[in-house]
Amino acid sequence: MGGGVRSAAAEEEAAKRSWPEVVGMTMEEAKAAILKDKPDADIVVLPVGAPMTRDLRPNRVRIFGSATVAETPRVG
Repeated sequence: MGGGVRSAAAEEEAAKRSWPEVVGMTMEEAKAAILKDKPDADIVVLPVGAPMTRDLRPNRVRIFGSATVAETPRVG
């Protein structure tokens, strides 16, 4: 079986889910980098240690920091 059509589930599994390379970047730089990899991302900026909901949303990416990114942003 050669390369066929990939299922939506397989494509979602292969999609990038974290961005350690943006730690230390400004929020605007980080947002641009994340949107390049995940154009449908709903980016939420929060201060480090902020409370957050535990629900899983496959398009939400949380960025923690103030002027710069302090922790690795992840889908969730």
